[in-house]
Amino acid sequence: MIRALLTFGINLVLAGIGLVLADNFSENVTAQASGFLLTVLIFSLAQAILAPFVFNVARKYASAVLGGIGIVSTLLALWVATLLTNGLSITGIGAWVEASLVVWAVTALGGWFFGWLIITRWWDKRQRDKQLRAAALAARDDSPKQ
Repeated sequence: MIRALLTFGINLVLAGIGLVLADNFSENVTAQASGFLLTVLIFSLAQAILAPFVFNVARKYASAVLGGIGIVSTLLALWVATLLTNGLSITGIGAWVEASLVVWAVTALGGWFFGWLIITRWWDKRQRDKQLRAAALAARDDSPKQ
């Protein structure tokens, strides 16, 4: 559970960074400061829900496009975020493509790197250390008393 929350937290931060970069790269993408946090939250939730759904649909009906699932689910999550909040505005097909690619690249590469750095290295090391301490305490408690 904690690992899932760490992953979601990483995705929230990366979605925010991706949306800011998309805003800076394209003049037709506008992120409003007033609704930005809600937009990031809605986008991240939509991405978490839509990615497995899009994957299953593509696997069943169009297995040739499985490699583009991340970009498609990012595009759909951006669309949901623009519909449900006033913190993001995207106008024009080119801006939709640019925003999708930028946000997807940031979340995919950042998720891979920070997932490895935080979850694999820090969290797994913490769990191993906790197990070692528990084993050492158990061994000490099981030792014969004199």
